[in-house]
Amino acid sequence: MRITWFAWLAQHADEYGYSDGPLRATIGTVAVLVTAALLWFALHRHRPAALAAVGLTCALGVGWLAFH
Repeated sequence: MRITWFAWLAQHADEYGYSDGPLRATIGTVAVLVTAALLWFALHRHRPAALAAVGLTCALGVGWLAFH
């Protein structure tokens, strides 16, 4: 499921931006948070790596949504 999610997100990445209104911004933010949650579940055995991956994903994802 994780690979399918990342593939789907990559395919639709241009549709989720904050400049497109509140609905799309909410959808984009939820997509970033779901991606971060999937990374957490994938790396949960190595907590420092999981925290770093989730933090980086959230920061980059929300930052990308804000500036594109």
